Amino acid sequence: MAKVAFLGLGVMGYPMAGHLVKAGHEVTVYNRTAAKAEAWAAEYGGSHAATPREAAAGCEFVMSCVGNDDDLRSVCVGEDGAFAGMGDGSIFVDHTTVSAKVTRELYDAASDRGIAFVDAPISGGQAGAENGVLSVMCGGDQPAYDKAEPIIDAYARICRRIGESGAGQMTKMCNQIAIAGLVQGLSEALHFAEKAGLDGRAVVEVISQGAAGSWQMSNRYETMIDDKFDHGFAVDWMRKDLGICLDTADEVGASLPVTALVDQFYKDVQKLGGGRWDTSSLIKRLRAMG
Repeated sequence: MAKVAFLGLGVMGYPMAGHLVKAGHEVTVYNRTAAKAEAWAAEYGGSHAATPREAAAGCEFVMSCVGNDDDLRSVCVGEDGAFAGMGDGSIFVDHTTVSAKVTRELYDAASDRGIAFVDAPISGGQAGAENGVLSVMCGGDQPAYDKAEPIIDAYARICRRIGESGAGQMTKMCNQIAIAGLVQGLSEALHFAEKAGLDGRAVVEVISQGAAGSWQMSNRYETMIDDKFDHGFAVDWMRKDLGICLDTADEVGASLPVTALVDQFYKDVQKLGGGRWDTSSLIKRLRAMG
């Protein structure tokens, strides 16, 4: 078993760090709001530290799951950053969804200190984190990934190295691009069913067993029908992710017309006051249109 630090105890990080304890690892956590770290330590029996550097000191692995590029930089670099507390040969595993640019920047900064850096964004939502069944897509050096994979397995259903540094983040972008189109399509189908006077539940029971079936349909159709949107990844975070996708598409020369359109639809949802609603709230926009 390993000595591990976990930085960031949001809706994903909190249960992920808990799974590491359940797997037998010695875990120290850090969170920007110290009360959350104290509550986690009381619940799981691990320890907490006042800074990322203190949490990372003496650890073989440091995992992070924070908010965005700037948040990731803040826990990695600087006098109180994790890199300053990590020893030669240790491994930093980042589960945040960030740009490939900041990933490569931090990969280089870590390498200069003799630290390995693996980008390992996740998919599966809060339920996946709580149940330990996340999909983890990784980029970085093969030897570092090989050492980190058994640790990540504590909360993963599947974990794969896709390629060099940044490849994990690029794969997460593919994930978000696919989800955006799926949720809009599902929203339109359910909206159409409502307008046509059909029983939405009966419709989904049938079409979910055919080519239209998807994770989004199976897990979100009922709450969408019931107009409940507090069951997953928030619109504000999705727009952050789609912004990364669209910026990167410009860099690599990819065309993402549907993604760009759905991003604007999510902007409409934000204007409705739905920034903290989950991503299935695209149907609210259609209902608001009449």
